[in-house]
Amino acid sequence: MELRQIVPGVFAWVQPDGTWWVNNAGAVAGDDGVFVVDTCASERRTRRFLDALAAATGGAPVRMAVNTHQHGDHAYGNSLLPEQAMIFGHAATRAALLADPYIDGCPPVWTPVPDWGNVTRRPPSAVFRDELTVHLGGRRIELRHPGHPAHTPGDVVAWLPGERVLFAGDLLFNGLTPMVLMGSLEGALRSLDWLAGFEPEHVVPGHGPLATAADLPEVLAAHERYYRFVLDVARKGREKGLGPLDAAREADLGEFAAWADAERLVLNLHRAYAEAAGADVDLVAAFGDAIAWNGGPLPTAL
Repeated sequence: MELRQIVPGVFAWVQPDGTWWVNNAGAVAGDDGVFVVDTCASERRTRRFLDALAAATGGAPVRMAVNTHQHGDHAYGNSLLPEQAMIFGHAATRAALLADPYIDGCPPVWTPVPDWGNVTRRPPSAVFRDELTVHLGGRRIELRHPGHPAHTPGDVVAWLPGERVLFAGDLLFNGLTPMVLMGSLEGALRSLDWLAGFEPEHVVPGHGPLATAADLPEVLAAHERYYRFVLDVARKGREKGLGPLDAAREADLGEFAAWADAERLVLNLHRAYAEAAGADVDLVAAFGDAIAWNGGPLPTAL
């Protein structure tokens, strides 16, 4: 785990190897405090992040934060932020975190079963649906939603136009398998052009290595190839009358075989099948099939 200063006063908390429950986060330091972009899954990881941030900023107080989406690896550590810190998020993210059962006891889908530590449920207290601009001293932080579900229904990026830094959340998984189980394949594809439109100099993905302006076109292109691959596997599987698990077993991962968390193909196919049928995803069935494809519980480095 490492706190990296991207530009003066703007930090990324990078946690290799970015697999299940191991996310990137970040922070922006202004004249009157710190704005945090996401927390971490567990008490231990979040405390290490906040301790490193305090050391880098001379103990400047955390005034505000944002959750880029609903998943616990980006939000369970919220309760470790100062009580007076305002947490922003999309309205859908707040609703999902209030209903999230995993924080109360994670099922044995992953091995080892994650130990969250001493964290409690704390969703965003200030919500929006489209965009919101926050001013931290002289810094401008734009919180924007793409306008449709992608990774989740409530994805938010944090964009610093002055510094040209983009915190992309899980709209980007750099070098490992993306997941859209709770979002939309078509929406994830549409979000790629939207991300490119920011023309950032620096990008903090939700998982994986940091990216620069020179890296971004290939990162986006790889995502597009993967999403189209999933849609193609889903189309062929449905034409053959196969379920998502059997369709995944027939698929050749090709260039994506080297990406971590390849079992997410099964989860993404469940989303593609559900979208094609205009139905909801059965999460229990989806994770059951992912475990079957993987030959046992899913790995986690938490």
